[in-house]
Amino acid sequence: MTTTDWITDIALVLVVFRQLREDRLSLTSYLIPLGIVAFVASHYLRSVPTAGNDLVLIGTLVAAGAALGIAGGIFTRIRAAGEHLLIKAGAASALLWVLGMGARMVFQVWVDHGGADDVARFSVTHHITTGDAWVAAFVLMALTEVVTRLATIFIRSRMVVREQRIPTAPRPAAVLDRTA
Repeated sequence: MTTTDWITDIALVLVVFRQLREDRLSLTSYLIPLGIVAFVASHYLRSVPTAGNDLVLIGTLVAAGAALGIAGGIFTRIRAAGEHLLIKAGAASALLWVLGMGARMVFQVWVDHGGADDVARFSVTHHITTGDAWVAAFVLMALTEVVTRLATIFIRSRMVVREQRIPTAPRPAAVLDRTA
């Protein structure tokens, strides 16, 4: 792993720790993680191999990224405070984020330090044609996790705003039926 690899992987893991303390939901809340994954995608995603079972591998990891992202967004608290929305990642959200982002980093370290032969055997057995398939799968997993988490947070934030705008109407008094 290069220094850039370490910095980007650690930055992705640390993004959620920024949200462990409650803070305003702002454009920056969306742009920082999107910027990091855009950088990662632009530097590492050269192609999306489609031969053999490459798309199965990619699809599986993208689905895992989507599940982690949606769950992470659900376990992030969003509340209104006056004119602002506040966001705070809960323990479950942080755990899911670290699990997803950390798993990629651990996999990369393992491959660099003795796991390459195991990955090669797995790839041959399961008809994964190149190392580029693994790179694409993990980069797209990270991208999907970030985008689905942010989309979930955005949708939930709009729901909080909508709930703030809908005034609670008083309930009508019970009507007695006096015809009996």
